[in-house]
Amino acid sequence: MTDIMEPVSPLPIFDAFPELAGTVHRAALAELPTPLEIHEGSDTGLRLGRLMVKRDDLSGRAYGGNKVRKLEFLLGEALHHRARGVLTFGVAGSNHALATSIYAQICGLRSYSMLTRQSNAAYVRRNLLAGFHTGARLMPFDSEASAAAGARDLIRDSGQRGELVVGIPGGGSSSVGCLGFVNAGLELGAQIRALGLPEPDQMYLALGTVGTASGLLLGLRLAGLATRMVAVRVVREDVARPERLAGLMRDTRRLLGCADVLGDELPDIRHEFLGPGYARFTPEGIAAMELARRQLGLKLEGTYTGKAFAALAEDARQGRLEDQTVLFWNTYNSRPLDPAAMAADYRRLPEPFHYYFEEPLQPLDPEAGSE
Repeated sequence: MTDIMEPVSPLPIFDAFPELAGTVHRAALAELPTPLEIHEGSDTGLRLGRLMVKRDDLSGRAYGGNKVRKLEFLLGEALHHRARGVLTFGVAGSNHALATSIYAQICGLRSYSMLTRQSNAAYVRRNLLAGFHTGARLMPFDSEASAAAGARDLIRDSGQRGELVVGIPGGGSSSVGCLGFVNAGLELGAQIRALGLPEPDQMYLALGTVGTASGLLLGLRLAGLATRMVAVRVVREDVARPERLAGLMRDTRRLLGCADVLGDELPDIRHEFLGPGYARFTPEGIAAMELARRQLGLKLEGTYTGKAFAALAEDARQGRLEDQTVLFWNTYNSRPLDPAAMAADYRRLPEPFHYYFEEPLQPLDPEAGSE
């Protein structure tokens, strides 16, 4: 779909690396730059000097959150190679899988979601219905290994029919996907300079498949910002291991041709806010969601952003952020999902997904009491 392809773009990353315009391809899907909100500490209910909020929840008109920045480049590459479809991985309620299906549909591509099981939550129901509504094929698997095998079979069978289906890693976390967040770091630097703001002392964000943190840390340093990144782990430790972060940053630097930036620097990874596991809500995360809603008007959730904001709130309570400028990167979508999708009969989904509609939500889910 040539109307969304932008081989040359005014994005800051293309200004910093003009040669990229000839080597990578972008589908113009995001609405950038995303807003940067400023809150004085006295207005936040937190012990800190100033709070900045990067509103990536508004990163796309169809669907916001941190996935759109990556998908611009990943889907742009798929279109450049004349793919007919894309497939990706996640758990049943994966925000990434949903974002991929929404933006693949906009790009005229088929979408396949290879989905494994997770703890039940209201958002899982919504994401499954919304993904199905896009026409994506939602494929249930018992394990990550079986999902990978299913993906190989699908790509092979499509190729035998003469149709290219491109695989996108879980979370969009590849060196190409990271370019979207290298651009985000450069974008933030430009906003801070244009507004005459001090650079943040600390930045908090959720750490999942590590692509957001990897690209963003590189982008911050390229923008000349010394902000300390606090990455709050919300997934299994093997998924967010430091070696994976280091490898992805190395691959992204190689793609950009800037091997001398960052060196061996990694974010400060916080482990203590995960709770019982991925997609399992915690009392601290739910309390942080309510604090963000009440004081900042932010809509967060219990799997990623609630836990990241809980880390920020706890550090503020402990006096670690006194008089500091702190930035919270909101990676959650706040765009409403299609009402027609939400009204659909869940029994049209593949049978293994019916579980999420028929079994109780986890106890801490804010919507559990309304069932």
